Amino acid sequence: HPQRLTVPLIRKAGATKEMMDPADPLTHFREASWDEALDFAAAGLRRQPVSALAGLGSAKGSNEEAYLFQKLVRTAFKSNNVDHCTRLCHASSVAALLEGIGSGAVTAPVAEVAHAEVIILIGANPSANHPVAASVIKNAVKAGVRLVILDPRGQALSRFASHHLRFRNGTDVALLNAMLHVIVAEQLYDRDFVAARTTGFDDLARHLADYSPEAMAPLCGIGADTIREVARLYAKAGSAMILWGMGVSQHSHGTDNSRALIALALLCGHVGRKGSGLHPLRGQNNVQGASDAGLIPMMLPDYGRVGVESIRARFEAAWGATLDSKPGLTVVEIMDAALNGAIRGMYIEGENPAMSDPDLGHARAALAGLEHLVVQDIFLTETAMLADVVLPASTFFEKTGTFTNTDRHIQMGRQVIGPPGQARPDLWIITEMARRLGLNWRHDGPKAVFDEMRALMPSLAGITWERLETEGGITFPGGKAILFDDAFPTEDGRARLVPAFGLAPAEQVDESYPFLLSTGRVLEHWHTGSMTRRSSVLDHLQSAPAVNVSPVDMAALGIGEGAILRLESRRGSIEAVAAADSRLKPGTLFMPFCFVEAAANLLTNPILDPVAKIPELKVSAVRLHAL
Repeated sequence: HPQRLTVPLIRKAGATKEMMDPADPLTHFREASWDEALDFAAAGLRRQPVSALAGLGSAKGSNEEAYLFQKLVRTAFKSNNVDHCTRLCHASSVAALLEGIGSGAVTAPVAEVAHAEVIILIGANPSANHPVAASVIKNAVKAGVRLVILDPRGQALSRFASHHLRFRNGTDVALLNAMLHVIVAEQLYDRDFVAARTTGFDDLARHLADYSPEAMAPLCGIGADTIREVARLYAKAGSAMILWGMGVSQHSHGTDNSRALIALALLCGHVGRKGSGLHPLRGQNNVQGASDAGLIPMMLPDYGRVGVESIRARFEAAWGATLDSKPGLTVVEIMDAALNGAIRGMYIEGENPAMSDPDLGHARAALAGLEHLVVQDIFLTETAMLADVVLPASTFFEKTGTFTNTDRHIQMGRQVIGPPGQARPDLWIITEMARRLGLNWRHDGPKAVFDEMRALMPSLAGITWERLETEGGITFPGGKAILFDDAFPTEDGRARLVPAFGLAPAEQVDESYPFLLSTGRVLEHWHTGSMTRRSSVLDHLQSAPAVNVSPVDMAALGIGEGAILRLESRRGSIEAVAAADSRLKPGTLFMPFCFVEAAANLLTNPILDPVAKIPELKVSAVRLHAL
């Protein structure tokens, strides 16, 4: 691609940190040799106090790269200020899963829907975001499986569903607790499973007493009879899968949303057997593997908490370093700290917070205000435009490494071609940066890094580099696709039933901001569009920034298809083209966040889930008018 980064870049003296033409980086940068760029990058970080440094790794890179990146931050920066895009997608799901069942990954692969009697799909649009999963679901339905969709917005899979409950945005807990109330009140739960495999039932039952369908119906917008019907359908199924997406997780009560889903599965015994399980549909190609490898601020590889001395000691012995016992800052917290001067230097690999973070005006000001920013990427992203030094990296075709998909399936990615120009594999760049930051690393390629990971991560037991080379892929742990058939990885072997709270989104509509905006992805463009918008075919299919509006609202506003609208929230404003969408309920809007010329995240709310620190990207109060 003509915009691929092929040579290291250093910002010109006096060049303003601002959005610019990515096709012409030399207006603000000059070319440099690798030695000069790496020396400059490391020197700028070394000038800052280690307490003022942070790093963002990538969910698009390999497991080995994620592992080395978090190791660099923890040993060179001497803190746990390392995170990646899981904080913006399924951090709340992982937090609830770890709390409830002792594991932060799926309990069964997507393919198990073929063996289910009922599928609950909530807060996800697989046809646009997980097309392979959508095909599997459609095939299952055609074979007789019942599909129940819980989502405020219609979708392509709606016509395959026996029920589609279009509840009000942000009222997931109200709906799910009402379903749980029915299952407990009508004694539809699996008594043997609950007694033998769980704790907390009595507390949960008391909590649910006030959440009858009749009480919750006015809040969630779904009739009490429909809630009862769906609850009974799920509870009485011999096997059932729950799949969910970021419509569940990206809320100020996202952890509670997932807690309620976990409680549904546990109450009915739909975990640990054929055709049953809990499956958060992961986003990026390696967000599961990056999380497993420790690219999160409160946990070391394999989800060992940084505050537990015995866990920390294992890594200290292996790495020859003293590790911080305090959890680090998360993505949004890092931006807050950068804006107030507590964070002064950052190393960002393959992430684009200048497009993906909530309240972008705030995030971009934070990035531009850093004293030193190092960005490692394949294109001059919006984040790279604000960097002091840019290091040209590689795509997965151009390097060898392992990747872990949403099914816990680890696969070998083999280099097919070399990186263009002077671009280098990310593993090489991270290692060279580490050496210049005072770490005496001598990793001899990805296999050596994977072997180090195996020695420290019990989940990789029995999975060798040689097996991955010959077998193509292996599911962890131990090759088991369906987990927890006899016990959960908790201290007592039991899962926890945790009550869920949070009945409404943090930001409500009012007379000044009467519409609810939800953001997400579209089939044509992935996340911030840093790759897909550079595809002429994909950008031709969806080239203009559009905001989807209910036809009812369009008629009330007196606007037609293609009208130019200004959207305003309490945080910013953008202009976009109106697109009629009959799948939306009146009063709600949808917009993808991939368009830099109309960046939806200029509008979104940075308020955080208190447990997982994930922002409420799915609900923002806005107003709009035609230009």
